Amino acid sequence: MSKRRRTAPAPTPEPATAGPGTVRQRVIALIAIAVVLVGGTTAYLVLSRAKQQEAVRTASPQDTVSVAKIAGAPRIVFRNTAIGPDYGRVAMVSLADPSGPRALTPTSCDRVFVARTRTLCVASDPGVVTTYTATTFVDADGPTEDLPLTGVPSRARLSDDAKLAATTSFVSGDSYAAANFSTRTVVSEIGTDRSFDLETFRLVHQGKAIKPADRNYWGVTFASDDDAFYVTVKFDSKTWLASGRLSTRTVQTIRSDAECPSLSPDGTKVAYKKLGTRGPGDWRLAVLDLATGKEVSLTEEHSVDDQVEWLDKDQILYGLPGVGSHAAETNVWVVPADGTGAPRMLIAKAWSPAVVR
Repeated sequence: MSKRRRTAPAPTPEPATAGPGTVRQRVIALIAIAVVLVGGTTAYLVLSRAKQQEAVRTASPQDTVSVAKIAGAPRIVFRNTAIGPDYGRVAMVSLADPSGPRALTPTSCDRVFVARTRTLCVASDPGVVTTYTATTFVDADGPTEDLPLTGVPSRARLSDDAKLAATTSFVSGDSYAAANFSTRTVVSEIGTDRSFDLETFRLVHQGKAIKPADRNYWGVTFASDDDAFYVTVKFDSKTWLASGRLSTRTVQTIRSDAECPSLSPDGTKVAYKKLGTRGPGDWRLAVLDLATGKEVSLTEEHSVDDQVEWLDKDQILYGLPGVGSHAAETNVWVVPADGTGAPRMLIAKAWSPAVVR
């Protein structure tokens, strides 16, 4: 057996002493680099600002009508994403004419949901310190009710009778595709001080109560009894469709690989996004029949990172980004819920749809 011989480390050479000229040259070089960096950053910001202004200047005018023309009748409420001064404002179109003129309200939201006459608006204000708000209101000019929201707005839902509101926010991280993120999901009773943090609920998995430290909940959808609901729960790096009840403060897993559920108007089916064998962030849509347990994959071939909305008992709505430089101008699409047919754009330059029947 040979032995590895250790040798003494070579002596460290004394650092050379830089002369005045060398120091001066280095300082000049550093200043030059700083000037280039600052100049490059300034040029980038000016160019970016110029592109934004050009996009606003060249944006096509929207065909609009008054809110009174559409409010009060069956309609689809959404977030306007047309580039221009009205970007982010809550808008609505007639349910009978989704591609027709839209009415713009004065309210701006990151995500919006409406049930009956009540609106739930979650928003962020990127000031010196970014703040986040969740509010509900019946009239844009009427009183508002603040709800708990501790991070970046993600999901928002109201019960059919608008007595319950659910909000999900990112406490850390900002994407469900990220390996590590943390969410907070709260259900609030409108008009009272009562709210429920789902992380305090008893979690039942495969018949046993568990308390995984890494559990996260998001994407609540309510049943019609103001008690039962469906939600996504993630633990041990796996997502589950789960059912819950406010009365018992219990959540129970049902099916793996299901996120952002949405209950059909008749309460018989749940639509959601799932990964299948694809990589992180590449979701496809599916619908589960709650009575039979049969799951069908929908024909949308693009990744959908959204909590879908039911247009009616046979079709669902969801958002997709625009193409290329128009990625921020998201569009609302519709696809049959039975796995047949082809998806089609329903409302251009829109996001976060809610159907008011």
